[in-house]
Amino acid sequence: MSGTFSGVAGSGGVHGADVGGHCIFRGPSAAAVEHLLQDARLPSADLASVDLQAFFACGSPESPDGVVGLELHGRVALLRSLAVRRGRGSLGLGHALVEAAERHAWSYGVARIYLLTTTASGLFQRLGYAHADRDAAPAAIRHTREFTALCPASAVLMVKRAPGKTSRPA
Repeated sequence: MSGTFSGVAGSGGVHGADVGGHCIFRGPSAAAVEHLLQDARLPSADLASVDLQAFFACGSPESPDGVVGLELHGRVALLRSLAVRRGRGSLGLGHALVEAAERHAWSYGVARIYLLTTTASGLFQRLGYAHADRDAAPAAIRHTREFTALCPASAVLMVKRAPGKTSRPA
């Protein structure tokens, strides 16, 4: 199950789901994702090669208020590109987007979700992520474009274990 996901999570699916009071959908337009990422000063150079069905968004499909991407790599996943429209950051959109992506990953048997951040480690700590040693990242994560080229070496690696998982390696 390398790469991005297809299908929807859970019996009711994620597309159009209400998460934390926010309507979450999959597959936002490339233009919308690129606009939000550029506005947030996040890497967008690989969007042409990314399956946008691997992105969750909230708000209007024509002009979403936030996005987040997820790459599944077997038992591990990479959460990427969390961006929320300016002025909408205090509404819980980021939390709802991350929750939707996590639910999807857990439904596919992912044991750990990793992410890289230069500015939002506090947010991700509040969402249950812990700092991790970059050198200890699984090979599948170390070989992603986010890890190898798009995020600077100064980006912090963080990880979250699936609910009920023990500390054994993924």
